Amino acid sequence: MSYLLAPSILSADMSHLGDAVIMLDKSQADWVHVDVMDGVFVPNLTFGFPIIKAIRPLTTKLFDVHLMMVQPERYIKEFKKAGADILTVQYEACTHLHRTIQEIKNAGMQAGVAINPHTPAIMLQDVLQDLDLVLVMSVNPGFGGQSFIPQSLLKIRSIKKMMAACGSHAVIEVDGGVNRDNLVQIVEAGADVIVAGNAIFSTSRPIDTIAELKAMK
Repeated sequence: MSYLLAPSILSADMSHLGDAVIMLDKSQADWVHVDVMDGVFVPNLTFGFPIIKAIRPLTTKLFDVHLMMVQPERYIKEFKKAGADILTVQYEACTHLHRTIQEIKNAGMQAGVAINPHTPAIMLQDVLQDLDLVLVMSVNPGFGGQSFIPQSLLKIRSIKKMMAACGSHAVIEVDGGVNRDNLVQIVEAGADVIVAGNAIFSTSRPIDTIAELKAMK
């Protein structure tokens, strides 16, 4: 079983965020997942440009930045400057989704689109060939520590079939409620990238937890 692990720093100790990123750099994690929330699209506020710029030099690992915000197209170039490698926007937040995807790519980043639990997979059909990443939200976005929504497994399988039908080479990322109990099931359904936050940072030795998750089969 092969997959990429992208720990979400949303669940890290904010008073020692830099130390958490340094730990991830030394760990077996593949990416660093950064959730940006605006308090409008979701009822929470998190990282902005200054924080991303401050932690970017602390690791060479890919920065996987997920924008849970309205009108994300206003800030594409700023997130590139801050250090994003992949920029994912919410399907539900973009009026002109295809244009936004192209602007992300033109800025020199990989482009991703996330869909909330209530959004059918079919809504991505017309942009799948333009994407580098599809993010399946397996909880309602806004807060860490929520339980995985089982229906997400069907959505992952549906997206996998759609991608095969249209020749898309995008990876499928899953975020929300992932832990030791369901990780294998999620990967078997078709996930290529796993985001885990609470399952890693709530443990006493996150670096060891990452190694354990990467070794699961």
